[in-house]
Amino acid sequence: MIKRFIRHVKHVVRTMPNLTKYIILGVVAVGLVSAGVLIYINKNVNGSGQKVAKKAIEYINKNLLQPGTTASLVSVVEESGVYKFKLSIGGQEYNSYITKDGRLLWPQDAIVLDATSTASQEQQTTAQEAPKSDKVDVKLFVMSYCPYGLQAEKMYLPVYNLLKGKATMGIYFVNYIMHEKKEIDENLTQYCIQKNENGKYATYLSCFVKDGNSSKCLTEANINTSTLNSCVSATDSKYGVTTGYNDKTTWVSGQFPKFNVNDDLNQKYGVQGSPTIVINDTVIEVGNRSPENFKQVVCGAFDTPPAECSQTLSTDAASPGLGEATTANTTAAAGGCAQ
Repeated sequence: MIKRFIRHVKHVVRTMPNLTKYIILGVVAVGLVSAGVLIYINKNVNGSGQKVAKKAIEYINKNLLQPGTTASLVSVVEESGVYKFKLSIGGQEYNSYITKDGRLLWPQDAIVLDATSTASQEQQTTAQEAPKSDKVDVKLFVMSYCPYGLQAEKMYLPVYNLLKGKATMGIYFVNYIMHEKKEIDENLTQYCIQKNENGKYATYLSCFVKDGNSSKCLTEANINTSTLNSCVSATDSKYGVTTGYNDKTTWVSGQFPKFNVNDDLNQKYGVQGSPTIVINDTVIEVGNRSPENFKQVVCGAFDTPPAECSQTLSTDAASPGLGEATTANTTAAAGGCAQ
């Protein structure tokens, strides 16, 4: 009901003079505060975005939801001086905001009051230029269940299919996980597919990013499951992945299990979270996460771009998470999963 009300207010104020807009929005803000949309938590929990967002989730579960209903944290990013975090309730995802000191909480999406703020956010998603090379090398670091990592993979796949014969491209994994044991299992699966049957990996990943059904995707990509299982077991043992998961004293910041399979590359490039894009040994922000935009960044890294770069890919950015939806929200390009 609150969301419908906010949408109605947004529609009404679009046609008003600027001063009138601010007056109306000020009145709305007061009304929303009194309705409990702006909440004073009365506790100071300064720390990382993850720590603050988790405190917000605890508060929401304890004070705002009906018994039997639970919110869980999906991701958190810094935006406009506060933490914007995505939470999941009953399979539906919602954006909420909390101040960095953890004292003020907005359980609903925020209203952008002026065009300057939006323009500033869009500027932050502008693509960087990668260093040029004869043979371009592209590394995409993700967590397999990070919503924004999945979004980046959906951006990556069409470009990989277009340029795989011209550029060296691969998926790598952040050296810690944030999405429970299933992320360890999926990371290991995808690592081993690339190691043993790399030619089938794009088919597997194209299937997985749609609905996350690994078993179905293994069949669809015709993966040798016997070879895969042997690799997963050997890799797990070599890097102590499950052993570390079971020993919480080894977890990063006491919260996140390690995943050290690509730790050397994480250290080399200073990878902090998912997604991280490295082109020609340089960490790059690609801006809007559409296949066409990513293609332009990769093609711009060639000394002499191949003929394939003249092809136009989709200009629609995939929505974060599993599925085939797209989004016109350019600020979504800034999202990521990081401690």
